[in-house]
Amino acid sequence: MILYYQTHSPFARKALVFAHEAGLAGRIEVIHHETSPTRRNERVYAENPLGKVPVLLRAGGPAIFDSDVICAYLDTLHDGRRLIPESGEARWNALVLQSVAQGLAQTAINLRWETARRPEQLRYATLRDGFVEKIEATYDWLETALDPTVPLHVGHVALATTLSWMEFRDLPSFRARPKLSRWIDEFEKRPSMLATPLFGETHD
Repeated sequence: MILYYQTHSPFARKALVFAHEAGLAGRIEVIHHETSPTRRNERVYAENPLGKVPVLLRAGGPAIFDSDVICAYLDTLHDGRRLIPESGEARWNALVLQSVAQGLAQTAINLRWETARRPEQLRYATLRDGFVEKIEATYDWLETALDPTVPLHVGHVALATTLSWMEFRDLPSFRARPKLSRWIDEFEKRPSMLATPLFGETHD
């Protein structure tokens, strides 16, 4: 398998961390591709009409994207405990946490457009403040909803890669939430995170 990747994407890193946690990283060749809404990457567009990474190329079938679908596919390829629980409340809790983490990452990306990436004269302060409010509300929810005692699942991978990226990009901090801070500090020590460091800058 080949994974089209970006070294500073929380979504791409989520897929690769999941592959490590599932014991599949050795079966995947990682190829870095720069992507941006303002710069077309033809190789990526050839596989994903949205022009985004991650994209997983398979020898026996069409490409798979985005990170949620890639993780779901990878979870069918190993013989260990499923990282996406198959039934019951454990499944819904994992999928909700994944959804919250993905939404948090996308909101933070939108915030970066209104604070760093868009030309200053085109930035919308009211929209910026709305994004910050959503981020802070999500941190508050996570501080009470996150259960650090349950077995690792896809929601944890999504959350860890998002929070790590938030700090990497110097976005609004979650550090006032002690439980959330302790959890991510421990997760950052996992081999899957150490093997997939964030680096690089976005090119618009």
